[in-house]
Amino acid sequence: MTGQYVRGLEEIDESQIAVVGGKGAHLGGLSRIGGVRVPAGFCVTTDAFRRVVADAPSLADRLDQLSRPDPDDRETIRTLSAEIRRAVEGIGVPDEIAAAITRKLGRLGEHAAYAVRSSATAEDLPTASFAGQQDTYLNVMGPTAVLRHISRCWASLFTERAVIYRVRNGIDHRTVHMAVVVQRMVLPYASGILFTADPVTGNRKVATVDAGFGLGEALVSGLVNPDVFRVRDGEVVAKEIATKERAVQALRSGGTQEVAIDPRRQGQPALTDAQVVELVRLGRRIEAHFGRPQDIEWCLADDGFQIVQSRPITTLFPIPETEDEDPHVYVSVGHGQMMTDPMKPLGFSMWQLTAMVAMHEAGGRLFVDVTQRLASPASRAALLDAMGKSDPLIRDALETVIERDGFVPSLPDAVPGGPAARGAAAPIETDPAVVTELIERSQESVAALERDIRTKSGPALFDFLLEAFVEHKRVLSDPLSYRALMAGMDATEWLNDRLREWLGEKNAADTLTLSAPDNVTSEMGLALLDVADVIRPHSEVVAFLQGVEGVEDEDFLDELPKLSGGAEARDAIEAYLDRYGMRCVGEIDITRPRWRERPTLLVPALLDNVRNFEPGAAGRRFEEGRQRARKKEQEVLARLRALPDGEQKAAEAKRMIDRVRTFIGYREYPKYDIVSRYFLYKQALLREAEGLVRAGVLPVPEDIFYLTFQELGDVVRSHHVDERLVQERKDAFRAHHALMPPRVLTSDGEAVTGAYRRDDVPAGALVGLAVSAGTVEGRARVVLDMADADLEAGDILVTAFTDPSWSPLFVGIAGLVTEVGGLMTHGAVIAREYGLPAVVGVEQATRLIRDGQRIRVHGTEGYVGILP
Repeated sequence: MTGQYVRGLEEIDESQIAVVGGKGAHLGGLSRIGGVRVPAGFCVTTDAFRRVVADAPSLADRLDQLSRPDPDDRETIRTLSAEIRRAVEGIGVPDEIAAAITRKLGRLGEHAAYAVRSSATAEDLPTASFAGQQDTYLNVMGPTAVLRHISRCWASLFTERAVIYRVRNGIDHRTVHMAVVVQRMVLPYASGILFTADPVTGNRKVATVDAGFGLGEALVSGLVNPDVFRVRDGEVVAKEIATKERAVQALRSGGTQEVAIDPRRQGQPALTDAQVVELVRLGRRIEAHFGRPQDIEWCLADDGFQIVQSRPITTLFPIPETEDEDPHVYVSVGHGQMMTDPMKPLGFSMWQLTAMVAMHEAGGRLFVDVTQRLASPASRAALLDAMGKSDPLIRDALETVIERDGFVPSLPDAVPGGPAARGAAAPIETDPAVVTELIERSQESVAALERDIRTKSGPALFDFLLEAFVEHKRVLSDPLSYRALMAGMDATEWLNDRLREWLGEKNAADTLTLSAPDNVTSEMGLALLDVADVIRPHSEVVAFLQGVEGVEDEDFLDELPKLSGGAEARDAIEAYLDRYGMRCVGEIDITRPRWRERPTLLVPALLDNVRNFEPGAAGRRFEEGRQRARKKEQEVLARLRALPDGEQKAAEAKRMIDRVRTFIGYREYPKYDIVSRYFLYKQALLREAEGLVRAGVLPVPEDIFYLTFQELGDVVRSHHVDERLVQERKDAFRAHHALMPPRVLTSDGEAVTGAYRRDDVPAGALVGLAVSAGTVEGRARVVLDMADADLEAGDILVTAFTDPSWSPLFVGIAGLVTEVGGLMTHGAVIAREYGLPAVVGVEQATRLIRDGQRIRVHGTEGYVGILP
């Protein structure tokens, strides 16, 4: 029975997290690595903790109460967690468990000093470290003191910070249990932390060592600044030696104290370079054992290094898997697609199968390997030019990588299929019939897909979908479609460049594109204004919609006809959903709920339109934009005719204005085509999922979202699913939300951050990319979820990114600021279409701008000013 409650470290490995917690399991694993010394000790298992909790029936009620409060309700959490801690400490250690612990202490040295450390089952995990959430006690002397501190460790599972951390991460308090690690105390000369990957840049080839004198508590608590060493390829490549005025040391009577360091030692390094290199060599051995970069706590005593803890570094962005050891440079797809959130496996695998270029997944995001394009001068120039136009931060990051000697290989100019080759398409005639033809082709192809997919099920569906993906890519790669897209974008660039050169006017094309025809995304925003016009006269309908706002009640449309005016309201919403119901936030991920599936997602924007606009606003907005564009055209042409060679300049500009007006709206249609197909694919796959649920293969249809397309096909064929894999994918997806994908990532794991290298921005302003001209001042509304938007006329929307689904919000705002985006991404196109001053690519805008703060958006110059 003793083994149930107490286990020596030598009996433990990293598979036993449920028994000894994350820290204990890692220490057991460490003790098995050759050449790695771990202080002797044992674990008091989670069975002991469960036994103690079972002896206090009142804890169950308190745990139930603790699962209810909002994470921001600090007072309730503080009170309940304090009550639980007192109850756990009051129970003490049961006699049977105390006897087992005392016997272990007798073998290790009853009068020795010990470290008593918490080890929770949700701690030091690959996806969440929970570092510092529970308690550690150093230099504990004597069995009585050890037992008392074990009770304190159990109680520390319910510290306020630990409880809030679990609530925010969606972890049930009752599923987490506490073990306790008891180890012989090391009295070190120096101690600190070793990161086997650079925790700032993510570079896996660079290790970082923080070191100080005495116990590591001085560093952890921030009492002193550490010496910092950086090591690459077995060599110290950089070091910063701090002045270390104080240290924490063990007392002979137990416990610890702060002491002053002799002034003659304060500026000396805590480790020699040789010791640092030796420590990193140990760290690499530990990293290889656990299979991922580690955050390692170490001590240096008279007889060498001892390792007292190792946990995964959970803040590093994962690296795409490759089959070689060559250097690779990856560019984020999400920054171009305006969706940097993680995607579920079905989502990213479907995008990979339907995209025009090969993509690699890491951290639930997709990346394109641009190494080959960077390697040859011609394709490199074309890539950098394209990146500079879409996202200057990506271009700058790529240039940073290129400047590093030897990382990007050098190849001759013979890389086919790059941007330069595609960009050589012949100019297209300015003929509106071209866009009409392209849209009709798309509609016919989507209609055929909708007709044929209904007849397919089982394995035959997956064979059909692979053929459908070929048609999907054929439509996307239609040469005429590509030429139409490039015609609009090239003409926009031509106008901005020439009119700035000839007239000294920045971003003149922004006004010239107002209310351009055939823009399916801007039409979507205006169409919701028309729906609001139907609803506004009916007070019962408005009150009903206010009641379902924020509620996942997807049957509300069936209730509407029971109200006065409800039938007309329902018909208007249904017609809108027939046209745009396949759209949603993050729509490149097929697993995201579409508006047709959850029409309540549209209710907040619809109610904003009812409140903020007068009848007929959609038509007026479109006509006002069209008139402004026409007036701008007349003004520009008149000013050009007054210049030398004015008639020729005006003729060239007129030709480009016509080209922009004809083709720029089509920029939005290919994405609409993709999302229309995605909705049909999803409906068919969910029908299969419902069949799997009926057959008892899956508990819920949405579990298919955690399988790749290929894996789902195998499940449909075999009627067998790996439930453990599905759960691992759910855990990983939750963890991926805490990671921000870098714009550029190398195969060394380095997240390369670009910079705006500009000197024309006022001090204190937030720099970004100018994408829609004009200046506007107003109240910032920081919105991270479209469903939470509560906007008034004149507000400026500040968000991480916008995709086409956000366009219904654009009709009611005065300006736009985003963290992600480029000149031709959807948010920029629609901002110009609606005449909204906009700045995109503003790093950390949602953190640096407070909700409700007054700001000024300089959409022509590309920066945001924070106002007093």
